[in-house]
Amino acid sequence: MKPTILMAPKMPAALVARLHESYELLGPMETPTPDALPPGAAEARVLLTVGGWRTDAALMDALPKLGLVACYGTGIEGVDQAHAKARGILLSNGGDANADAVAEFAMGLMIASVRQIGKGDRFIRAGRWKGNAIERMPIVPGLAGRRLGIYGLGSIGARIAAMATAFGMEIGYHNRSRRPELPYLYQDTLIGLAQWSDVLMVAVRASAETRHAVNAQVLQALGPRGHLVNISRGIAVDEEALCKALETGTIAGAGLDVFEHEPNVPDRLKAIDNVVLTPHIAAMADSAQAAQQELLLRNLDAFFAGQPLPSGVPL
Repeated sequence: MKPTILMAPKMPAALVARLHESYELLGPMETPTPDALPPGAAEARVLLTVGGWRTDAALMDALPKLGLVACYGTGIEGVDQAHAKARGILLSNGGDANADAVAEFAMGLMIASVRQIGKGDRFIRAGRWKGNAIERMPIVPGLAGRRLGIYGLGSIGARIAAMATAFGMEIGYHNRSRRPELPYLYQDTLIGLAQWSDVLMVAVRASAETRHAVNAQVLQALGPRGHLVNISRGIAVDEEALCKALETGTIAGAGLDVFEHEPNVPDRLKAIDNVVLTPHIAAMADSAQAAQQELLLRNLDAFFAGQPLPSGVPL
């Protein structure tokens, strides 16, 4: 008999087809709750989910044979890790499979915000381009020689740093710990990093300690010529404080691919002209998706073979 695995949210069709080849695949579920479990879920050895979905103690306890929570993508913030550890349930994620794709998208958001690409697009569509002698967009600073502060220098943050270096930018970072093997300026505090930066890039993992870490004080420190880019998780930024900072000119602009209550984006944020908004698509490159799917399948193979997980998360 094929081993049973449960798919919580809907997964890519190509992945689903491959899962059906080797496993008895159940799901997807409408909500990640015990009362939404499909028939046969009690036999599930693996729960496939994403970091943004809640995998709490109640859901895990409703799956008596559960041995692995496998997150598609890098996020694991929705998993009750303490309960998983207590039950002996393993945890895996997408490791750095999508790091290149997310990093290049982060660079795109930074360029779009700093160089006002969205405003330029709207300028033309509104029929306002009448020639430089009549009306023109304001001149803005470029990126070369400017300071990029990266909050969270993990796999994605390090790739962003390497790409930004090629743009001639100076790199600083704030992390839980210093990374002496990398040639970048370490800042002891997030506020210190924001004060130093021209662009503050949020690439930190979502957790209780990073919730609203980018708050009004950090945005004030970033200052009226500074830009914020977030490609990690929406909860890392206080959205109300960010709206106020953008509306009042406390900061110059922002590029956001993630939001606090996805897919709901505040109307207040949509109405602001100096922010670029995208619908959590930084990892939506074919190369990244293929790599994530291969890694997930390798994790499943290793789990059922009783071998170490290729991208297991320590609990």
